[in-house]
Amino acid sequence: MEDIHLETGNAVVNKKGLHQRLGKYLKEKRVHRGLTQQQVANELGYSSSQFISNFERGLCSPPLKNLRTLVDLYGLPPSDLIEIIIEEQKAILNSALGLSGTSTVEDTNQSSDTIQ
Repeated sequence: MEDIHLETGNAVVNKKGLHQRLGKYLKEKRVHRGLTQQQVANELGYSSSQFISNFERGLCSPPLKNLRTLVDLYGLPPSDLIEIIIEEQKAILNSALGLSGTSTVEDTNQSSDTIQ
């Protein structure tokens, strides 16, 4: 797979496999439900399964408008999906801002509270 770079100001974020965790999770849940990519594509209003393949491989994420359908179709706990998406977006922002991905907002708040 070719690296794709996203320019964000002066930072460049490597988008290769950016959504792999979400894609792996959705594929696992689809397979567990016994659904094919084509069946999911049809439920989401796509004629081809290529889009489903793309987000299962981590090349993109499903549009927000389709998340409710995926939650219902796969029987997902919405909180799991939200957590994965937030973690991926957090990694994108950390990378774009040149921050390590290990600190959390809580860690940052605690650090600023102790520095007086």
